[in-house]
Amino acid sequence: MADNDYDPAGSTQMFRAFVDESPAPQAPGNVSTYGSSKSSGRTGVIALVAVVALVVLGAVVWLAVK
Repeated sequence: MADNDYDPAGSTQMFRAFVDESPAPQAPGNVSTYGSSKSSGRTGVIALVAVVALVVLGAVVWLAVK
């Protein structure tokens, strides 16, 4: 092999390009935590589960009283 930097599959070059990317700088007051953007989605799922549980519990009580 005359050219040692050539990778026919391209995976090494792609990995090096990924590693060499620098993240965008953040403002000093900006703190981002892992999963902070998905917290609203998690809250919605929890609310939906709570509503479904209340409906099921209400149906059980209604059938027990009937």
